[in-house]
Parts: sequence; C-alpha cells; structure tokens
Amino acid sequence: MADRPDKRDRKAALAAWKAKQQVAARAALPLPDDRMQALFDMLDVEFPRQGCDHTLRLTRGWLSAQCLSVEPVVEWLRANGGCCDCEALANAEEAWQAITGRL
Repeated sequence: MADRPDKRDRKAALAAWKAKQQVAARAALPLPDDRMQALFDMLDVEFPRQGCDHTLRLTRGWLSAQCLSVEPVVEWLRANGGCCDCEALANAEEAWQAITGRL
C-alpha cells in the first residue's frame, strides 16, 4: 500500500526539522570535536583519581591549562546536564555524542 501524500509530507517536514535541529546543536558546540573528546578523555582519567567535589573544578582547570575559553564550555556543559565534573562526564558527554553521531 502506497503512503498517502500528506503522510509523506509530514515525514519529510519532520526529517527537515530534525536536520535543522542537528545543525543548530552542532553549531552551538563550544569547542571543536577533538577538543571536546580530549576534555571528556581527561575527565575519564582524572575523575576516578580525584573524585567529584560537586563543581567543575577539573573541567575549569583543564580548559585553563589548554588556554581555552572557560565560560562558553561551562555554559554548554550546564545546559546539557553537566553541573559538576561527574555530571559532565555522564550527561554532557552523552549529549555531545548524540550531537556528533558518536553514540
């Protein structure tokens, strides 16, 4: 049975909307993919060693050491569920992976 034209139109509109959302989410990333990956890799190593003090201490320290802008990254992390280092690793990394297709 062939799809109805209105159903095809809705599917096409939804696909276009999703693509537009993906482009906007990608554009909102505060760092290039390699730097985001490096940040999360650092958290993978340092979080188990140093633990979480319910701040973004490790993240802020790493960004500063890399001479990267801290606040745009912190804002993005918080907007994506990363209010501390452990949440950045758990929530924001997953959001980044979804945006970049690395899941």
